[in-house]
Amino acid sequence: MNAAERIEAASTFLLQSPPGEINDVLNDVRNIISDDDSLHAGVLPALKEYNLTQFMTADVPNADHQSIVSDAARVDSTDEAQERFVDPRSKTTFLFDHLTLEASDPQPYEPEAESETFRAALEKSALSYLHAHFHDGVASIFSAKESSKFFTIQVVANKYNPANYWSGRWRSEYRVDLNDNTLRGKILVNVHYYEQGNVQLSTTHDVSLSLPAAITTAAPPQAATKILALIEDEEGRYQMSLNDTYQEMGEKTFKSLRRALPLTRQKIDWDRVTGYKLGAELASSKNTFGSS
Repeated sequence: MNAAERIEAASTFLLQSPPGEINDVLNDVRNIISDDDSLHAGVLPALKEYNLTQFMTADVPNADHQSIVSDAARVDSTDEAQERFVDPRSKTTFLFDHLTLEASDPQPYEPEAESETFRAALEKSALSYLHAHFHDGVASIFSAKESSKFFTIQVVANKYNPANYWSGRWRSEYRVDLNDNTLRGKILVNVHYYEQGNVQLSTTHDVSLSLPAAITTAAPPQAATKILALIEDEEGRYQMSLNDTYQEMGEKTFKSLRRALPLTRQKIDWDRVTGYKLGAELASSKNTFGSS
């Protein structure tokens, strides 16, 4: 395998990293590359893609909250390793280093006046929803430059528990289009369980809803509250469907993969397993002696 093929393999591994484990994967693939300079330069595009699609969060400089790093937040690029992102909540932009995951160089940002009232209303309702339903979650709401009636709501919540060998990430993204009065988006859930094994869940649920006139004609605060209520209902139903599915899998699907009893239809007495083995060896020895 040449250097380019090793870089490609390392990038593939990174893009498949479970939640909260990308540093562990990066340390492992260092053995494949054996050259840190080549590794960092070669896998940087994969790291950028991972950070953006996984809704990596950054501590906003001079603020007491985090903001989501994503395509919707991207303002411009300065070099291969750093890009500038906007945090509408603090009205600042910042540089984000895709290698160190650190934010720096905050700059003031002036939002579009025409869309800011509705965006801020969505943000207030989204933060209330976040605090009610997520542990350590982050929500960011963006308005589109090309349209004052197009908004993106993003939510991410991470739970890492390496002591008990599991990690998980919930991501949801919704696009509110007041031109055609629709709410479209998706929910993405990733869970990794790796105690004495390696099991991963990766699922996506698409959402497409029409916004009724009661929402589109309401004032921004009331409209935003009703939009987040629709999101709450949709995500609640999806969570319940996941709970029901995996309870059924535990009770039926996984049990059907193995026999409840061995072919003898008798339970194994594990205390006598050694005796079974010893008896088989003695029988084998007897047969051997008898044939000599």
